[in-house]
Amino acid sequence: MRFITLVKFKKKPKDFVPANIKMIEEESKKGIKWLSIDWTLGRYDAVAIFEAPNEKEAMKMAVRRADFLDLETMVAIPAEEARKLI
Repeated sequence: MRFITLVKFKKKPKDFVPANIKMIEEESKKGIKWLSIDWTLGRYDAVAIFEAPNEKEAMKMAVRRADFLDLETMVAIPAEEARKLI
């Protein structure tokens, strides 16, 4: 399953980036595939796109970061697959 997460920083990046990189490396070994992590200007500080085996694993990813990030995660369906539904 593909997910898109909108990110707001709760702390200064220098205070959490090393820990977040370590989590990404650990999660990559457990089936989460990070497709893109982009820092942004505007309402959100970053946008991440990742694949996870299911919603439970995506939620685990979000809960692990609750101390330093506010996350809004959505299930994403590729346009090709969505067009088949109409």
